[in-house]
Amino acid sequence: MRCVLQLTLDEWVAKCNYVAVGTGDWSRDNCAVGNTLSIIGERWTLLVLREAFLGVRRFEQLQRNTGIARNILSDRLNTLVAHGILRRELYQERPQRYEYRLTEAGLDLYPVLLSMMQWGSRHLGGRAMTLTHKNCGATVMPHLACPECGERVEARDMHAVRTDAAMRESA
Repeated sequence: MRCVLQLTLDEWVAKCNYVAVGTGDWSRDNCAVGNTLSIIGERWTLLVLREAFLGVRRFEQLQRNTGIARNILSDRLNTLVAHGILRRELYQERPQRYEYRLTEAGLDLYPVLLSMMQWGSRHLGGRAMTLTHKNCGATVMPHLACPECGERVEARDMHAVRTDAAMRESA
């Protein structure tokens, strides 16, 4: 029987922040948070995603709503398209103009934006909008819940365990 080291949440956070946590270390390249941040972890990218979730699809509207310089917006859109988060769809032939639409991978980022919105509302006082559930009309702020028991979960309710792949990499 092999003894498996189980890291605390603090140790996992330290790992993703590139702080050494001991000899049972594993590759930092395997940090899902760090890998995700390398694609979306920049202010302008997150504002582009916010606009995409609000239904804004065209370059000019994105530029107007965010105030991003055109060259930076073009770069961020290209990055999101290259990583399969947005897809470009031609909507005008002459001159060629494209809409940017969320892919399934992009839609999977919705909880990230919701969490940021909730945090900003709670800690920075911003509350520019509310969310309404389309099916029933209720004003809600979605939350994380355990898929097994349905109970709401927060950081203190969770325990991180290294995956088998991470253990093989550290061996």
